[in-house]
Amino acid sequence: MAAEIARGFLESHGIGAVTFDGGMNIADSAAFAIPVRLMVLDEDYDAAITLLQDADLQ
Repeated sequence: MAAEIARGFLESHGIGAVTFDGGMNIADSAAFAIPVRLMVLDEDYDAAITLLQDADLQ
C-alpha cells in the first residue's frame, strides 16, 4: 500500500511513476514476501527522491 501512496504522491507533483509486483503479495498468502517496486524515469529520479524524503515517504 505504501508504494501506491508514494506513486500517487509523485504523480500529484507531476512525476510519472508505476509500481511493479503489487499484486504478487496476494498469491499463495505470500504477503510481504515479494517487494513492490516503485519506478520513475531516470531523469525524474532525483526529484522523486527529494519529494519522497521531504514528505517522509521514502
